[in-house]
Amino acid sequence: MIMQKTIAGEVSIKGKGIHTGYETTLCFKPAKQNTGYVFVRSDLPGKPQIPALADYVFDTSRGSSLKKGDAVVRTIEHVLAAVVGCDIDNIIIELDHEETPIIDGSSKYFTEALQKIGVVEQEVERKIYEIKQRCYLKDEEKDVEMYLIPDNEYRITTMVDYNSSVLGTQNAKLKNVSEFNKDFSAARTFVFLSEVQALLKHNLIQGGDIKNAIVFVDKILSQEELDHLATVFNQPRVSVLEEGILNNVKLNYPNEPARHKTLDVLGDLALVGLRFTGHVMANKPGHKTNVEFAKLIRKQIEQSYGNTSVPH
Repeated sequence: MIMQKTIAGEVSIKGKGIHTGYETTLCFKPAKQNTGYVFVRSDLPGKPQIPALADYVFDTSRGSSLKKGDAVVRTIEHVLAAVVGCDIDNIIIELDHEETPIIDGSSKYFTEALQKIGVVEQEVERKIYEIKQRCYLKDEEKDVEMYLIPDNEYRITTMVDYNSSVLGTQNAKLKNVSEFNKDFSAARTFVFLSEVQALLKHNLIQGGDIKNAIVFVDKILSQEELDHLATVFNQPRVSVLEEGILNNVKLNYPNEPARHKTLDVLGDLALVGLRFTGHVMANKPGHKTNVEFAKLIRKQIEQSYGNTSVPH
């Protein structure tokens, strides 16, 4: 018998939102049994709550974002990955602005905060739903495929291929969620330089700098362009490594992009809102397909176990 878990106390972490650029304080708080994962906007009247469920996702353009009524929380996947990786069932995630802190672009600092405060057992048994038949989702436009097959554990295999000379084919395997904190939580988000320039033109990544993302250089840059990027990122200078990574960033893992995509899948599939077993295999996953797959998994669980036995 495995019991539900929450955290032993409150712990906060501060940082800028990558797209809004606003300073946000995120506070993890204990929650009662059967609460699940719930976001709270402490800066809004009445402190509205948003359950971390796929049905509340309204935007997946550059991260997964939730909305309920007028309350919005953005870029939630790295936070949720840390919560799942720390084996937590019930938690309140309170924000004083709409976007979670990006920090270094990984889950590492959220994981460390949760580990520092500690996890405690509760008095109700954890319900784990066994996936009984295969789930499959394909996005023809983005060439993304996602599978879920029965397995006695919850595991994730991720494959990425961007047809790029600076970022080749990679894969990563999370064989058990217990491996996440050590082997995946420090995997940072990544972006191609051509995407950075497009995002800047659309007034996004206002809180971004070369410290919170791995930037792969997929085009030749003039010195004038390098100087402009240095100004944008508030750096004395930027340079390009021979392998095409901006400003001498040292990778935390040889396959860090694939591990980060695994981190994203883990965080986005937390939006199923239920514990389940099964082997997820994701080929070139993105937030849009991750969220659609979360809805598909939830639907299969409801069909297999009946709506009345599945918490909402």
